[in-house]
Parts: sequence; structure tokens; C-alpha cells
Amino acid sequence: MITSLDHIAIAVPDLDRAIKRFMDDFGIEFKGTEDVERAKTTTAFFPIAGTQIELVHPIREGEGPVAKYLEKKGGGLHHICFSTDDILGDVAMLKEKGYVFLSDEPSIGAHDCQVIFIHPKSSDGVLIELSQPPAGH
Repeated sequence: MITSLDHIAIAVPDLDRAIKRFMDDFGIEFKGTEDVERAKTTTAFFPIAGTQIELVHPIREGEGPVAKYLEKKGGGLHHICFSTDDILGDVAMLKEKGYVFLSDEPSIGAHDCQVIFIHPKSSDGVLIELSQPPAGH
């Protein structure tokens, strides 16, 4: 079952500049970065009021889906992510309703969460991620 809005991800062409902007201009606490090799991204975390903003940037220039997004759009809102307490159950239920996913099953994302993405064509042009934290978190 979907339990909350986990994060809003923004693709940024210059990660250091974007981190500085969110810290200095907006005064949002910066909680560090994590490289997610599977997604080929470096993610910067800014927790705020029960959710967080994640800035995403390619680990290596020109590689991965975020690099393609930046080449096409130059940056901006990349996706929204909902937390779930039963990712496999939610995927099955959403598939029954006709949603199409970008992969056949969840994979491991940031913070060792199980993650899977819904194709934007299934959700009015919005890329939606479902994320389930590891047991005990």
C-alpha cells in the first residue's frame, strides 16, 4: 500500500551548483550524496517536512537515463516517488489496472530500497517511482 510521498527528484546539469543553491539560497539542510551505480546517478538529499528533494545527476557524463533526460530537457522535474510497504503487491495491483512499468521487477536503489518505475505514458506523462525501504527501516 502506498504510504507517503517519499521524494521529488530533480535532474540537474551541475550538481555542485544545485546543491549550493538549495543550501544557500533556500536554506534547506543538505544530508549528503549517494552514488547509485545501477541507475548511473549521483543523488543529493534534502529532507524537508516529511519528504525530501533529491537532486539527480549522472555519475559519468552521457551515461544513463538521467543523462538522456538532461540532453533532451536540460534539467527539471524528473520524477516523483511514493513509499510503499508492499512493493510487489502494489506492482501486481497496478499492473492489473493497466499500468506499464519500465522493468519487470524492482531493483535496489538509493538507501538499499527496492524501487521500480511506472512508465510516464501510464500516468499522464509523469515518471512515478515506487520505493520500499529494507526491512527494519
